[in-house]
Amino acid sequence: MKLEFASIASGSSGNCIYVASGHTKLLIDAGLSGKRIEAGLSQMSLTGYDIDALLVTHEHNDHVDGVGIMSRRYDIPVYATEGTWENMPKKVGNIKPANKNALYSGETVMINDLMIKPFPIPHDAAQPVGYCITDGSAKITVATDIGHITDEVRESIKDSNILLIESNHDVNMLKTGPYPYPLKQRVLGDFGHLSNENCGKILGDIITDTLKYIFLGHLSNENNTPVLAFETVKAKLENEGVVVGGDVNMYVAPRYGVNRIIRI
Repeated sequence: MKLEFASIASGSSGNCIYVASGHTKLLIDAGLSGKRIEAGLSQMSLTGYDIDALLVTHEHNDHVDGVGIMSRRYDIPVYATEGTWENMPKKVGNIKPANKNALYSGETVMINDLMIKPFPIPHDAAQPVGYCITDGSAKITVATDIGHITDEVRESIKDSNILLIESNHDVNMLKTGPYPYPLKQRVLGDFGHLSNENCGKILGDIITDTLKYIFLGHLSNENNTPVLAFETVKAKLENEGVVVGGDVNMYVAPRYGVNRIIRI
């Protein structure tokens, strides 16, 4: 089997991504209830017992709510940066020492046949990371919760075959929406979240023939819509001469539930 990718949940209310090879099955984040994660796995004819490891991007609730229960229930090893471990919310609960693993930005970790390389992301968390995952022939990258595009983010997402990238908000919706002013400033800040427009800009800068599938992820429920995210990013790409649906396939990762499994 080649690499597989599916979104179990992606959005401001919870995140969980599935990546697998022929020998290894991973979850990136578990930011929703164990029941919802189990339901997503069931859609792919899997259970928690099939998961070899759980990678955590950072300690915010929408990325860790189900980490403890999944690890305890299915004896899953958990990988996170030291800063993330130190700031994990108490409700995650105890994880047995044998399943607590530290990783470091820029250093590759092998989990069976998969090479995992975390990279730093600019977000208001303790030590947040995105992940590049490869079996040596194909590359999947998950990059969300990005306040702005850094050189590390740019280099990490380049040459991906499948890329899940944040398209969190429409700036006008956010500015005129219901969020209180301090929260609006947080989202718009350098350590907040990536807008639809900026998502399109970075994709237009880095896209090559290597990139076959784009998933727009971590959409805000209040300050975005799937159609608006898709059309904004599509317009930016087409301004660069990239044909969406021709040169590259693009989807919006659903808030809950697996709507497609990509194999590459």
